[in-house]
Amino acid sequence: MSLLYILKTEPNESTQLLLEAMAQGKTATRYNLYQESDYDKLVELIFANQEIISWW
Repeated sequence: MSLLYILKTEPNESTQLLLEAMAQGKTATRYNLYQESDYDKLVELIFANQEIISWW
């Protein structure tokens, strides 16, 4: 299963632990909105992954 994380802000220590725990056994991709603004790439990633989780 493929998983996409979309992060609006840089994750703190607790969030980072949750990201790692939820990604176990999955192929995880991370898109950092706080660093990147290539929305065409983001749309491609959304359609390429089976599960998407957006983080504040």
